[in-house]
Amino acid sequence: MAQSVAVVGLGRVGLPLALSFADRGLEVIGVEREPAVLEQVASGRMPFRETGTQELLERVLAEGRFERTRAVQDAARADHIVLTLGTPSHVHIEIDMSQIRRAVDDLLPVLREGHSLILRSTVAPGTTDWVAGYIEQRRGFRVGEDLFVAHVPERIAENHFLEEIATLPCIVGGVGEGSGVRAAELFEVFGTEIVQTTPTQAELAKIWTNILRYAQFALPNLLMMEAEQYGANVFEVIDLINHDYPRGGIAQPGLTAGACLRKDFTFSEERSSAPGMLLAVSRVHETVPLFLVKGLKSRLGGSLRDRKVAVLGLTFKRDSDDARDSLSFKLVRLLERELAHVARHDPHVQSDPFETAIEDAEAVVVATNHSSFEGLLDRLPDGVVLVDPWNVTGSGRVFGTVRERAAVESE
Repeated sequence: MAQSVAVVGLGRVGLPLALSFADRGLEVIGVEREPAVLEQVASGRMPFRETGTQELLERVLAEGRFERTRAVQDAARADHIVLTLGTPSHVHIEIDMSQIRRAVDDLLPVLREGHSLILRSTVAPGTTDWVAGYIEQRRGFRVGEDLFVAHVPERIAENHFLEEIATLPCIVGGVGEGSGVRAAELFEVFGTEIVQTTPTQAELAKIWTNILRYAQFALPNLLMMEAEQYGANVFEVIDLINHDYPRGGIAQPGLTAGACLRKDFTFSEERSSAPGMLLAVSRVHETVPLFLVKGLKSRLGGSLRDRKVAVLGLTFKRDSDDARDSLSFKLVRLLERELAHVARHDPHVQSDPFETAIEDAEAVVVATNHSSFEGLLDRLPDGVVLVDPWNVTGSGRVFGTVRERAAVESE
């Protein structure tokens, strides 16, 4: 008999996972509280963009192994229950576990011996052990023997789900002797290496995967701001650092953001032995929009009042439709506080058309490095001030007029 699995939360992590389980022959129950998401899925339309999943959804629906429901309790009909719920951070430096706790509370009355409950959400260290203890406390199960709890972290890059679910090593952190084994039985259908560890080490591995990237991206952003302070060109400095040097490797600057990178450091910071270090990394990224506004003001005579500024790119990532925690919106708000007239264009989300956004604009800011912006110099008037921290245009300047950039390109 085929294994059955319930995936609670059909968002950008949960829905592709549920479809991938069903595509490999499992009976799948998808649980989602939002009726609009269920309606879209039932009609055969993905609620968001993820490479290859539209075709996968159509195939899975035709095969009939993907049941959908709004009731969390229905998940108990499956052998395995995977939680793929949001774990934001509170205003204070603290993980918000309310979605996970609410789901566990809903499941408590219907959990039975043999169930495995797997956290796929990104969580703070100690959360998986807390969930296990919470269930033991309220139901009397012996976790690891009667019922199984594990953390199997999601480390897949957006728009690469179908590729990486079948290639990346799968980290499994089980509570008690049997939990890791049970979780591995489920995830081994993807054919990748299973790496068994403790729940806390699995939690740390996930959040520090994201913290590492967040810190690596902070360095070039800090360098960009320091180069501007000294009248230097950040892109030329980065070239000097990396050119034929075995210990180079500094990345390019940009508006680094996104739901995972911007919040996951707080899961470590809430109980950190070095308070403030990761907050400083976050502060670097959060300062970039203000840095761009200040630089733009200095190049437009010290004031943005009644000036039209076009912001190109609203999503947090190149060629994505995911706008969660994008710094573009902070940039827009800061420009509006300068009394500028702000137009917004992004080819992947609802916004102003490109021509409408740039019409009569005195400045254009490339806030996201979408591939469609690469030929931008040829589409803008010569006198427009172009702000390009990503160097999408290839002209190697954060600030400059289109005329100046075109001259650099032609050299």
